[in-house]
Amino acid sequence: MAATNTKINRRQFLKATASAVVSLAVVGSAAYYFKDKSSLRDKGFLRPPGSRAEKDFLFACIKCGLCVQICPVHAIKLADWNDGLAYGTPYINPNLQACDFSCDAIQCAETCPTAAIDFQIFKHAGNEAVAPLYKKYPDGRFPKEINPFKVQITAMKRADKIGEAEILNPNQCLAYHGQGYKGTLGHGNKGLLRPPGTEERIRIEETEVNRQICDLCVVYCPLGDEAIVLDKVEDGKFLPKVKDGCVGCGVCQMVCPTNPVAITVKPIDKEPQFA
Repeated sequence: MAATNTKINRRQFLKATASAVVSLAVVGSAAYYFKDKSSLRDKGFLRPPGSRAEKDFLFACIKCGLCVQICPVHAIKLADWNDGLAYGTPYINPNLQACDFSCDAIQCAETCPTAAIDFQIFKHAGNEAVAPLYKKYPDGRFPKEINPFKVQITAMKRADKIGEAEILNPNQCLAYHGQGYKGTLGHGNKGLLRPPGTEERIRIEETEVNRQICDLCVVYCPLGDEAIVLDKVEDGKFLPKVKDGCVGCGVCQMVCPTNPVAITVKPIDKEPQFA
């Protein structure tokens, strides 16, 4: 009787082991496939500002969705099942809704419980920017023309680069042909935007503009001429010139009125912090 039980147990053990090996092979193959076929970057999607390098980000993100809930313009979405190992992680599609820093405090980073989106980057930049002011005015009595809060948030907006704007096809750009633009912002999307220097958000599909030469990507850039300017390339021809101050927020892509858009933001590769 004991021998019979031994045979049965051995048979069950071998069967279970074989099943486990097959399962691991399937999972491993799927993981390799999804990793190889990761589609977020291929789609031109961006990670939220402050996000770690992709390898570190996928390890650190627990897919809690807090960054999605707190974003004031609903720029952050969660990746779908067909996005492989990125499933459930946050991304920004600038074609639909850019990150225009409407929250000022970079709340997605501030609320992240695992620092997959690292707020320390912004905290450090903000503190460094205001330190000279507090050194000069130790009692905190600043002149009316100096607003330390604005100095701080401007530095925070510059602190992390999530992408880089580029003109893929100059012929698609209205300014390159010396053309203006009259109509609504964007290319038929329903995005929200807080124009620079204002506190109110607008819906771009409802915002009428009339520009003699199309320069919407320059006008609505949250970082202004330190990130992008309109450059004259020939008589009557202009092109947006992306500068080092561009952080890849995606606003230029969102407000571009051509279809397909003339200016796009591509995600950038960051150096992994962990092996």
